[in-house]
Amino acid sequence: MKIWIGPAALALLAGAAGWHGGLTLSTYGLMEGAIRRLADGTGMNVMKYNQLPTPANQPVVRPSPDLAYSSCPYDLSDGPVMLRVVPVPGRYSSLSIFNARTDVVFVRNDQQAKDKPFEVVIARDGQKVPAGKEVVRVGYDRGIALIRLLLNSPSDLKALDPVRRQSSCHRL
Repeated sequence: MKIWIGPAALALLAGAAGWHGGLTLSTYGLMEGAIRRLADGTGMNVMKYNQLPTPANQPVVRPSPDLAYSSCPYDLSDGPVMLRVVPVPGRYSSLSIFNARTDVVFVRNDQQAKDKPFEVVIARDGQKVPAGKEVVRVGYDRGIALIRLLLNSPSDLKALDPVRRQSSCHRL
């Protein structure tokens, strides 16, 4: 019986390592797929003002139908990226920044911003950023910044879209 303990322990260890490795790699793969879909047509480090999601045009799995999404797939390999967010007064909105591992590394909503525009610089450790700017340091070059705007009905988007389009994303 003792003869099987070593191989059984090794098999369990290999199985656990394979499971953990697969899970870790799948998060990067899923995020890279999302980054590519969101960058399609506009490129990296550019804000994309998405249409309201429908089953035919949803770039990510299960978007909320009562939210208007603006997204900035970012790439820091050539330097930091500046986000400028303009909340729509009286409407819930939020900025979430995700890294390449799908971790949420920063969130700010309209109430925290006091309905005022704000800027955030996304940068890797060691990258220089302008003095006095709020900085979000991330451990990976790529990720997604996502702005969500709550709509009372789909018809709200037409009136709110000009304000939503004042939010921007660009490489410094």
